[in-house]
Amino acid sequence: MKIKIDDKYVGDGFPTFIIAEGGLNHNGDIDIGKELIKEAKKCGADAIKFQSYHTEEFISKKSEYYELFKSLELSEKEFYELKKYAEKIGIVFISTPLDLKYVNILNKMDVPAFKIASGDLTFYPLLEKVAKTGKPVILSTGMSDIGEIWEAVKVLKNNGCKDIILLHCVSSYPTPYEEVNLNVIKTMKNILNIPVGYSDHTLGILAPVSSVVVGANVIEKHFTLDKNMEGPDHTLSADPEEFKKMVEDIRLIEKMLGTGEKMPTPSEKGVISEARRSIVANCDIKKDEYISLDNITFKRPAKGIEPKYLNIILNKKVKNDKKEDELIYWNDLLEE
Repeated sequence: MKIKIDDKYVGDGFPTFIIAEGGLNHNGDIDIGKELIKEAKKCGADAIKFQSYHTEEFISKKSEYYELFKSLELSEKEFYELKKYAEKIGIVFISTPLDLKYVNILNKMDVPAFKIASGDLTFYPLLEKVAKTGKPVILSTGMSDIGEIWEAVKVLKNNGCKDIILLHCVSSYPTPYEEVNLNVIKTMKNILNIPVGYSDHTLGILAPVSSVVVGANVIEKHFTLDKNMEGPDHTLSADPEEFKKMVEDIRLIEKMLGTGEKMPTPSEKGVISEARRSIVANCDIKKDEYISLDNITFKRPAKGIEPKYLNIILNKKVKNDKKEDELIYWNDLLEE
């Protein structure tokens, strides 16, 4: 199954769709947001993603995190500006609506896809509203089991969403390596038969790069300009140098994975004749003498009769003299 996001296809057989998760790493500053977009593009990301919200619409004022989120909030106008900037430099702009109002706002902005955060996998009113836009949905699955994922997918489909991508995710920051469980990607693909990717919260880039080997169609990695900046996600994010290396490694792995068809590769074809063996005269063989195990041996290069045809040529006569160590060819044998 393939899904189109903007001008990119997502699914098996297509390049991994790589999302730079800007998240809240703009620190509430649109200029930092634009710099994140520019650097993500330079690093080779296919998309940049931010979180869109009105703080009072999604988090209680009594929460200890209210003031933090409020300080990092961007205005609707600023999101329009960021999307326009992303389009100008040629990178896909995606956002995660954290409240119902932002679904309409992002839809009017004509985002090519919606991202739903792990924490909202059971927030069915949000899933229903996003699904009704008809846009592709990327759904993170942190903190959930396969039953909850199945139900969330059903909610999206029942409300008109045809294009769904799931992201395996572990919602711990940073995620311990022993909890990454990349094989879940294969499990989710087999059960749900839709594209599955990986949203990473580990330190470093080993986990997201490795996820491509087990079939991840999408990679989402937190992205920052500087890990030392103030803010909740900077330390576990990839900076431009690290993100660029991740993209390069993923593209290299894609080349190494190949088609799955077992055939001699172009670079191997020139090696075959030097690495394989031929049937060779082990001593001088006279004309009309029979080929036997006593007068032949097997040596490189593979320019004569291959050893796999041994049983065919045994007890056949040679039609001309063969010197010791000469290769034996089919036209050296008498037809009977």
